[in-house]
Amino acid sequence: MATQLYDFGMIGLGVMGSNFLLNMADHGFKVIGFDKDLAKGQAFEKAATAGTTVKSVTALEDMVQQLSSPRRIMMLVPAGKPVDDVIESLIPILNEGDIIIDGGNSHFTDTLRRVNYLQTKGLRFVGMGVSGGEEGARKGPSIMPGGDKTAYPHIQPMLESVAAKVNGEPCVAHLGNAGAGHYVKMVHNGIEYAIMEQISEIYELLKWGGNLTNEEMYEVFKKWNEGDLHSFLVEITRDIFLQKDEDGTFLLDKILDKAGAKGTGKWTSQDALDLGIPIPSIDQAVTMRNISSNKNFRVNAAALYGTHRKLLTINKEDLIQQAHDALLFGVIIAYTQGLSMIAKASEDLQMEIPMDKVVSVWRGGCIIRSSLLTVFSKVYSAQPDTENILSTQEIAELIKPILLTTRTILATAIANGYASGSLFASLSYFDAFTCAEMPTNMVQAQRDYFGAHTYQRKDKEGTFHTHWNA
Repeated sequence: MATQLYDFGMIGLGVMGSNFLLNMADHGFKVIGFDKDLAKGQAFEKAATAGTTVKSVTALEDMVQQLSSPRRIMMLVPAGKPVDDVIESLIPILNEGDIIIDGGNSHFTDTLRRVNYLQTKGLRFVGMGVSGGEEGARKGPSIMPGGDKTAYPHIQPMLESVAAKVNGEPCVAHLGNAGAGHYVKMVHNGIEYAIMEQISEIYELLKWGGNLTNEEMYEVFKKWNEGDLHSFLVEITRDIFLQKDEDGTFLLDKILDKAGAKGTGKWTSQDALDLGIPIPSIDQAVTMRNISSNKNFRVNAAALYGTHRKLLTINKEDLIQQAHDALLFGVIIAYTQGLSMIAKASEDLQMEIPMDKVVSVWRGGCIIRSSLLTVFSKVYSAQPDTENILSTQEIAELIKPILLTTRTILATAIANGYASGSLFASLSYFDAFTCAEMPTNMVQAQRDYFGAHTYQRKDKEGTFHTHWNA
């Protein structure tokens, strides 16, 4: 048997897997990776920083034999059956107490099943969300592990070394039981869907409503990123505006308006319905991507109805300010919905997710990192059991000054044919959640009329049913 020299193993040496390992090696850990593709392994070794200890193998057994105990093995393979296949390959060659980490975008229910299954085999399983893309994996991602708590101390020093840092604090923490890590990552991606959609809706208003050029929009987003909208997504949007194609024209204007999706946004919407937690800003973002895929239908329908977006009769400075406020409002509400979903799921599924650590982990390395997370972190640090951050003074102070301008620009958008679905949903969500008396008394009356579902009253205790007259 080979001498056990290596601290950490990786299954899958694609860009993400190799970058994650190289990052770990740069921080002094000895790492080994497995991939059946010899060329990937060779490229991995060639990319290593001089003086670091890295190795690749093409046989799984070779990697396992060269890992120190307890063995720490991370998978970065496609979600679903490939993860289960790798696990089954590992079980016969691991020892009791060894640790398997799934760093892909697995559904949290699969992670829960695997945690329970591997406990019967004497193995520890960690479902771990990783956000930040290829560059994040190499330079510092946001890392969201959950699952077996006894495993975390064995991987904590390594994860803290490679994670992004904010004010010297690593953007990683154990986020709860069972499938908590992948649950938090799923909702992270749902929030990401919403913010990306809202940015695109603001872009539409500025481009077609305000007739701003790409250069002007670059300057707008540059300024926004230096203020209260400072975030990774606003930053990359700024840069996108100036990217040129080979012929010197703007690349953005040539990209087809059909959005792709890998499913995590849909998962977020589906689970929110099961939980009974409203996340309409995220739901609408998923819906708008689905609508975008029907390009031919949209073109034909536009001709049929003669629909088009109108140039807005508002001066440019006012439009930019109103657009800023609407985007800030929408982003706050997107976070609000996602965080309330995590809090409810933590309670219902007994995952014990620490909300202050969730927002702290998201402050650096991940796609939805933003200056707003510092505010949210203060909220949860002071009030850990907050169910919905709309109920806090800190969030009220952010929303009140921008509420009127948000209403103004969205009313203008409706009147002029702009399909700002996620932003509209954000405002409706806010209005409903801050409404002392909703019109759902009518819904209850209707339900009782046709289905004898009963209702409650304002003036009496108890449950009531009426024999309604036509």
